Amino acid sequence: MQRQPLVIANWKMNGNRHLTSQLAEALRESGALLNDVSVVVCPPAVLLPAWQSEVFYDDVHLGAQDVNEHHAGAHTGEHSLQLLTETGAEYVLIGHSERRQLYGDSDDRVRAKVDAVLAFQEQKLKVVLCLGEHEHERDNGETFTRIEGQLAKALANVSAAQLAHVVIAYEPVWAIGTGKTASPQQAQEVHAFIRNWLQQRYDAAAATVPLLYGGSVKADSAPALFAETDIDGGLIGGASLEPEAFLAICRAAQARRS
Repeated sequence: MQRQPLVIANWKMNGNRHLTSQLAEALRESGALLNDVSVVVCPPAVLLPAWQSEVFYDDVHLGAQDVNEHHAGAHTGEHSLQLLTETGAEYVLIGHSERRQLYGDSDDRVRAKVDAVLAFQEQKLKVVLCLGEHEHERDNGETFTRIEGQLAKALANVSAAQLAHVVIAYEPVWAIGTGKTASPQQAQEVHAFIRNWLQQRYDAAAATVPLLYGGSVKADSAPALFAETDIDGGLIGGASLEPEAFLAICRAAQARRS
């Protein structure tokens, strides 16, 4: 089954109003690209209203970098689903490696966030579930064990019907900001494992789930990565802060449709 290519920009704690205007204009000028590739931009939460204003008439989707699992309450500095949807967010990243490593997002908390997003009735958001192994886990031959554990925990309460609102992003922690890279073959091997795991659990519903690669994708590495069978696009970090580089990555994803 041919899935619509998907490219997600994760600005992390970067960007400003100028960049929102700059990237929005670049995407608008490449409007035909958006017919073939779904593009999501996840700026810092305070910039979501600016993004909503910039791309209101464009086919560009908005995403949040994280969400709190609680509906409301005494959670200083956090953002609820209600608040995020009011800014126009349609996607939300959950379980990013930086959230897991630096901010205490355990497998249990990742599951709680996934459950909260998929149970939210006021507006259906798509979960972008991030997962990946550390270097020592890969060196010890534990990659698939770790990936399976993250999948099983995060999707424990997810039904086949809810799976339609899930995207999975594989981000090998050892290849993010380290100067090391995963080859297209290494990335495909893990993506194929994820697809097989989903098929065993969800049967036909698994075929529609976009699988993204998030290991420091660059404009020059994107074509080879996106040519792999089970890599449907990318979760893009640093390169998404450079409009021309990000557009080049989107064009590489577009080539999957040809």
